[in-house]
Amino acid sequence: VQLQASGGGLVQTGGSLRLSCAASGSSFSINDMGWYRQIPGKQRELVAAITSGGSTNYADSVKGRFTISRENAKNTVYLQMNSLKPDDTAVYYCNAHVWYSGSHIICWGQGTQVTVSS
Repeated sequence: VQLQASGGGLVQTGGSLRLSCAASGSSFSINDMGWYRQIPGKQRELVAAITSGGSTNYADSVKGRFTISRENAKNTVYLQMNSLKPDDTAVYYCNAHVWYSGSHIICWGQGTQVTVSS
């Protein structure tokens, strides 16, 4: 199972970006999906998560500005980021809890850079 993330880039303060992450492979099912971010020298932190049923959870720092959603038929998770701030600058990673061949595995995308200029 592979996760392919896209949608990062450079944006000014107050701007918006939409990240996408699609899972590909065969004979798998996905439970929770999420987005994390990491700044060099710091631990990766949870930004937002969504269950297969659509329940969501957000870091306090992004509540009201970011929205996570998913299309189960496409095995894809999205992160709509509005009112971006320089503190949102990081590499963003998507994450999925996958059932594959009877095993539970955690998959990560390759990371996409988000840079917010002041």
